[in-house]
Amino acid sequence: MPLVERIKDLCKKHGTSIPKLEKELSFGNGAIYKWTTNSPSIDKVQKVAKRLGVTLNDLVCEKVNT
Repeated sequence: MPLVERIKDLCKKHGTSIPKLEKELSFGNGAIYKWTTNSPSIDKVQKVAKRLGVTLNDLVCEKVNT
């Protein structure tokens, strides 16, 4: 699952939305959606992970089912 989709799912679980998350973290409007075509800086991804209560690894890595 792409990063933006994981963020969207986590936002739903936390009762928020990507636009609200962007505002809380002082990101520009649409910044997270742009991550589908542009790579975000690690510090921004860390802020998102912290706010959503997950590790950076959980946010950016695909889960492998064994």
